[in-house]
Amino acid sequence: MSAVLPFWKTKPLHGMSRAEWESLCDGCGRCCLHKLRDEDTERLAFTEVACRMLDTHSCQCKDYPNRKRHVPDCVKLTPAKVAQVDWLPPSCAYRLVAEGRDLFWWHPLVSGDPETVHSSGASVRGRAVPEREAGALEDHVVRWPGMWPKARQPKPPAEIPEGNAAP
Repeated sequence: MSAVLPFWKTKPLHGMSRAEWESLCDGCGRCCLHKLRDEDTERLAFTEVACRMLDTHSCQCKDYPNRKRHVPDCVKLTPAKVAQVDWLPPSCAYRLVAEGRDLFWWHPLVSGDPETVHSSGASVRGRAVPEREAGALEDHVVRWPGMWPKARQPKPPAEIPEGNAAP
């Protein structure tokens, strides 16, 4: 009997349903950090400053359906935009699928747990500075949002000492 492959391995981004598309977001929050672009060189710089709509603990938008009303320049990702933008983090599921790559073990669609993106260290939880507390963005330029996360592997299950085996 053959195993059924998950949708992200069988469908291109443009062929996904809205529910599949939305579930592809791992909830890391990295794309919701402010970025700076040098107007002379076009060089991109990432900051640790979160959009004012990002809840820095849950790493979710505080008003996702109405985000464009609060932040007019918020980018709504589409398959075409995924192919065009250069600021998606390398671990972004949309980017990975567009490149024909698989999702990481900590992605909620793989792990079955929305907390693994945080417990693995892949999200902005505990690292992002709220926009209203940050001051000048230039003072918060960092490299990590544009780098591969150094995600911590899950801890192996504790071994049960011999003689204390569970029934």
